[in-house]
Amino acid sequence: MSARATAGRRELIGFACVGLLAYAADLALFSWLRGPAGLDPLTAKALSFVAGCSVAYTGNALGTYRDARPPGPRPYLVFLAVNVAGALVQLLCLAVSHYGLGLTSQRADTVSGAGVGMVLGTLLRFWGTRTWVFPSEGRVAPWTG
Repeated sequence: MSARATAGRRELIGFACVGLLAYAADLALFSWLRGPAGLDPLTAKALSFVAGCSVAYTGNALGTYRDARPPGPRPYLVFLAVNVAGALVQLLCLAVSHYGLGLTSQRADTVSGAGVGMVLGTLLRFWGTRTWVFPSEGRVAPWTG
């Protein structure tokens, strides 16, 4: 396997591991805020989303993209915007399926929002993170040509 392919695989695995950790933090905090803390669902989700984004940014900045980390607060704000866009993709998939196509069962909502939407949103997040948040001149991964 070439060095470029190995680096690309490491980047993808690092991004996925950080994403899983951020998802776990988001889910745990949301559950606690909705349960013992007694917050309403939208406030709880907004707070857990920002916390999950913070975990993901920190993991990517200190791990996956440690060699491409630009200084200052701008990268975090761009990262947050990329993650909001990814979340909107998930919501759009759910809305199209549920309201546009009339697929209203819980299974259909799960497949469209947590399945298809999650995959598309994650692809957007990966691309946006490596392109706008942690750009690296000269980094060429196997999937970018």
